Amino acid sequence: METRTLGSTGLRVSTLTLGTMSWGRDTDIHEARDQFNIYRDSGGFLIDTADVYSDGLSEEIIGEFLKEHPEVLVSSKAGSVRGSQPANTSRGHILNSLETSLRRLRRNHIDIWHIHRWDARTPLDELLAALDHAVTSGKVRYVGVSNFAGWQLTQAATIQVHSKSQAKIASAQMEYSLLERGIEREVLPAADALGVGIMAWSPLGRGVLTGKYRYNTPADSRAASKHFAGFVSPYLSDRPRTIVDAVCVAAEALGLAPLDVALGWVLSKQQISTAVVGARTVSQLRAILSGLDSELPAEIAQALDEVSAGYRGYPEFGWNQP
Repeated sequence: METRTLGSTGLRVSTLTLGTMSWGRDTDIHEARDQFNIYRDSGGFLIDTADVYSDGLSEEIIGEFLKEHPEVLVSSKAGSVRGSQPANTSRGHILNSLETSLRRLRRNHIDIWHIHRWDARTPLDELLAALDHAVTSGKVRYVGVSNFAGWQLTQAATIQVHSKSQAKIASAQMEYSLLERGIEREVLPAADALGVGIMAWSPLGRGVLTGKYRYNTPADSRAASKHFAGFVSPYLSDRPRTIVDAVCVAAEALGLAPLDVALGWVLSKQQISTAVVGARTVSQLRAILSGLDSELPAEIAQALDEVSAGYRGYPEFGWNQP
């Protein structure tokens, strides 16, 4: 597996990050261990989790595995909460979350620590000061944001410059695939200007770009589960279906699996530092890793660009943007 730098930092990351959202819920510890070993054997060395994944069980499982593998980098997240208030990035909450994550992971630091989502209730200065403390205390190596809009990322980075922060935003973990290209409008240009690396989550379009939903919903799929059905359903409408069909046609012509084409398209973008892939089963992970060395011809990538392109207009594009 190849490596890339995370934005303008000196941190090298593997092109695929192992996502663990299902660990502790749909994926038990034995299956998770097999995934972890297969991923490491393929050359991967970055694993992603969050304090809320499976109510903390994901971090606990990772902590068990990392006892024997301190060389593996860990990305985690804080700031999401359950209940009527979807986010809490107050200093007290996220620093308490950091301590809890470190205890679960059985580590004295987290390599990349992301704020999981924007919180309009907490002053940005307060959040950024807490990130600064996390880095200067040695408990976090690099900080990032996740699911921020372009203006939110830019505002945070601007405040950091003026405050001479020691915890510059290094990473933005964002959904990105042929079915979700929204970050191309503002987040990617902002990240490029700021030297922020992109960790692309759900590069397979929440599993839809594998083609498994073209004709029905498999009983063992996420779309058939009560806690993931709502997560997948937005990508089962007519427009996503057209894009999936194009991916499948390209895959057949190239002698590849649809997921190889979809993942290859994401990794062909130079701003993507790493793609976060999650698998419920070992067989799914093997399928993802098996096509990692496949090259996507430029003309195929261009055709997929065109078929999946969304509306691009004012003010991001047009007469005012020569």
